[in-house]
Amino acid sequence: MSTTTSRPRPSVPRDVRRARWAVSLLFLTNGALFANLLPRYPAIKAGLGLSNAEFGLAVAAFPLGAIVAGLAAGMLIRRFRSSRVAVVGTVVTAFGVLAAGVSPSWALLAAGLFVAGSMDAITDVAQNSHGLRVQRRYGRSILNSFHAAWSVGAVIGGLMGGAAAGLGIPTPAHLAVSGAIFCVVAVVSYRWMLAGPEPTDESDGAADDAAVATGAEEARVESDPSVASVAAVAGRSALRFGTVAVLAALVLVSMSAAIVEDAGNTWAAVYLSGSLDASVTIASLGFVSLAGMQLIGRLVGDGMVDRLGQRTVARIGGVLVAVGTGLALAFPSIPGTIIGFGAAGFGVATLIPGAMHAADQLPGFRRGTGLTLLSWLMRLGFLFSPPLVGLIADATSLRWGLLIMPVAGVIVLLLAGVLARRVPHTAADPAAAAADPAAAAPAPRD
Repeated sequence: MSTTTSRPRPSVPRDVRRARWAVSLLFLTNGALFANLLPRYPAIKAGLGLSNAEFGLAVAAFPLGAIVAGLAAGMLIRRFRSSRVAVVGTVVTAFGVLAAGVSPSWALLAAGLFVAGSMDAITDVAQNSHGLRVQRRYGRSILNSFHAAWSVGAVIGGLMGGAAAGLGIPTPAHLAVSGAIFCVVAVVSYRWMLAGPEPTDESDGAADDAAVATGAEEARVESDPSVASVAAVAGRSALRFGTVAVLAALVLVSMSAAIVEDAGNTWAAVYLSGSLDASVTIASLGFVSLAGMQLIGRLVGDGMVDRLGQRTVARIGGVLVAVGTGLALAFPSIPGTIIGFGAAGFGVATLIPGAMHAADQLPGFRRGTGLTLLSWLMRLGFLFSPPLVGLIADATSLRWGLLIMPVAGVIVLLLAGVLARRVPHTAADPAAAAADPAAAAPAPRD
């Protein structure tokens, strides 16, 4: 009789485990802050007398701010560390959300969302950068668990906002209290994050592998100098073209996921309350369903990705989005719509984390550059989706405008091949420490 034994996972240092909890708390606050505002959207839209197109344009100020400020994230992280940037960005985002929620005009609503979006983009890159740093210390996939924490925050925030709206609590008081609570959580989490400067170099092991792989070619070039310049130019051109093509596909995948998320953020409550006559509390369940199923997808996401590979998981997700939202729109009802948004949430659960991980590993970029570019470009989906849906809704109906969701699912299905089949595993200690030079000698905080 043969027996098989599973290989135990290497122990993870205590400071790294605490850093994982700290990053999870940051993701939770990031999800909760903005989600508190979403159930207030129908009242804000009605109170300001906005059409669907005007409301969509105002909401688009959030991703516009993200696009304007997002490229500064990499520089800020290198200069001030990802931990500090993420915490400060969270606090400023809370003020932007509060300003948007109490705005008495379209212009001030857009301005508040612009500020919130600007800081949210910087916070997003910073917390993902720190999360990837912690993941390298773990030596296995944990990134989806961070995004699961974001979904927990989104569910909490959505339920808080829906309850506050249903109870008639004034928007200024509600958003001020929720903002203060989650800012305190973010500030407290800072003390447990990884110390030391941001890592700037790839692991020594990766460098050794690259040296072995290219050793024969280097020897050939040395023996025949005439081919050196041609080989260098061809290699750089191939790397550049291949990297840009992969990055473009990753952007489209993450943008499709962003479009689906935005439909839940911006239009779920408006569609349920306006087109399907749901109460304000029931209308908030459209977003809560999407965020809740997204949470479940992210809780099981790391295991699914390790077992099936990000590519297969993404294809399954694309089918869920296309079929779930397609059926909900084809046969409209309140329960069916809530279920459809839930299927979409589960479908996109691992798409953005997977695309971020792939972008952070792209050759030819400094650490964090690919992640910053993808995070910046994918927000084009958030920018164009609200006004596009609003324009279609004004011309026809919101039901037709939301067809953008199944279309996004089809795009994911077609482009999922750019993602990895399997996530490689490495040990948690010396190789991971080499990938994160700051881990060897933690610097004191100041």
